[in-house]
Amino acid sequence: MVAAALGLTTLIASTPATAAPRPQATVHWTACPTYSEEALRVMAPPDRLDRFRELLARLECGTVSVPLDHDRPRGRHITVALTRLKAADQARRLGSLALNPGGPGGSGYLMPVELLTMSAAGDLHERYDLIGFDPRGVGYSTKTDCTPPAEEPAPPATKAEARRVYDLQVRVNAECGRSDPAFLGSLTTANVARDLDGIRAGLGERKLHFVGVSWGTWLGVVYRDLFPASAGRMFLDSVAIPRFDLATFREVRAAAAERNSLRFAAWTAERDDRYGFGTTPEQVREALIAVRKDYDAHPRQFTDVAMPFDGRFVALAASQSAPVWPLAAQVLAELRDATGPTAPPTVKEVTGEPEEPSEPPADLPERGNETMGHAAFCNEDPSRLGFEDAWAAYRRRLADNPLTGRASGDFDAGCAGWPLPVQPVRLHHGGSSLVLSGHRYETPSPYEWTPQMRAVAGGRVYTVDDDVHGSVLNEPACAADLVAYFTTGRIDGGCPGAPVPAATAARTAFSNTGDRLP
Repeated sequence: MVAAALGLTTLIASTPATAAPRPQATVHWTACPTYSEEALRVMAPPDRLDRFRELLARLECGTVSVPLDHDRPRGRHITVALTRLKAADQARRLGSLALNPGGPGGSGYLMPVELLTMSAAGDLHERYDLIGFDPRGVGYSTKTDCTPPAEEPAPPATKAEARRVYDLQVRVNAECGRSDPAFLGSLTTANVARDLDGIRAGLGERKLHFVGVSWGTWLGVVYRDLFPASAGRMFLDSVAIPRFDLATFREVRAAAAERNSLRFAAWTAERDDRYGFGTTPEQVREALIAVRKDYDAHPRQFTDVAMPFDGRFVALAASQSAPVWPLAAQVLAELRDATGPTAPPTVKEVTGEPEEPSEPPADLPERGNETMGHAAFCNEDPSRLGFEDAWAAYRRRLADNPLTGRASGDFDAGCAGWPLPVQPVRLHHGGSSLVLSGHRYETPSPYEWTPQMRAVAGGRVYTVDDDVHGSVLNEPACAADLVAYFTTGRIDGGCPGAPVPAATAARTAFSNTGDRLP
């Protein structure tokens, strides 16, 4: 199935921007949720936990009631949850700035607290009220969850196995879509944008400013398209595909991963004395493809790690962004030389498997909702490929990207069988302040989508010279530019982004560059 939480995309309602109804909403302020110490320790690192608690104590929480169907404002209503951290300098306050972390299906409810605790862009709070929210279908907002299949099918190795996977997922898609069609059919970016304007109205703001990452960039441009008079300054980082269909989405991302793996191969070649894959990018690439083929032909099962290791894990390691290259190269060297029966040390480390798996705290807020993410993809995906076309596209993706193609995900049915109608959108060229931040080498939001979006929607391109998805909030030089833009309305053409490391990297689990966005 399409991976749900924290993915990319979305299109929607083809009605002209001026036809969008103006919501009338009131914020109902309520007591904020309280969290156990166990949940707090999951949400913030130890050295920032006191600051996290301090900000939670200052957070204001509320809800707005919005129509399920904005074309039927007197019909069924649902609840959208929001939060606010008021600007530190109220005398020089510039307005409200809404935040969205991506998805579709990502929770932004605690994003104001997270931004001030763990990002480099905390100065946004000086003159802006920071607004977090859970989109419809997520977290503390009205939501529904489809029952997952009793057992996920194994990755198919043959066409016959792929056909069984496809048929199962078509059935699951149909059952999910029919479980609550009115609500699931409402999970579109346009409706989230309309809900967001309800938040704006409830806050009493004439304009709403916005920072969005990944899918949040699509939410931003759709909001700007539907509500041009209400859109304030807008900074969109790691820009989404401007004309969505899942088949193209996957194809372009897979090509971007293979392209960036050439940079990784060049970096590794310069360190042949450490990793031993070759002294030229071509030698490294061929050696890594050989490792990937070996693990596809002969998957390993180490005795001290639950997961099996096949060619997809090798492809995933070769698809990492630059800050993780030292770790990825070490993992690949260990996999090449592994004799078992236990996993090599770095391989075991990056699987992220705890010694004793434990249940998350019961009060831990939802970070992403798979049902919302899948519904938002499928409500807006016009491709919905039949089996033969889906299988051909998958095989072509592997052939065109021999090193990293498997990292883009195993074969699945995508949105085939989704029973609800496609709801496409065509954006209009707008004139309000818009910065489109594209990362020159990244995989989840390939750079070419940024100028493509500008051609469709307008705005100014801001180029980040790295391959790290959504890094602007975390890189001091980039974050300073973002804060200056929201303060002055001006910005230059880009920033260096996350640096390419010399030889070491922080220990971390690998990020998945498949359908979801980290």
